[in-house]
Amino acid sequence: MRQSLRDRAVSVCDAKISPKGEGVGPSFYAFFKNKNDEPELLMEAATWWIECHQLDHFVKATKIREMIIAGL
Repeated sequence: MRQSLRDRAVSVCDAKISPKGEGVGPSFYAFFKNKNDEPELLMEAATWWIECHQLDHFVKATKIREMIIAGL
């Protein structure tokens, strides 16, 4: 996953955790606006989430943040 997407994902996870607590579980769609204006980047996130790591649709934001920071 490219660095700009990693940075965005960590930022979104932090923003979700802050008001809702560590139990919040976003999907990879949370990294994008409700528009399909970045289809290539969306597919990159989906590939990382589904194919590379076989994650469920909703995963705790803390786990996603930790995986990304660890370089997975």
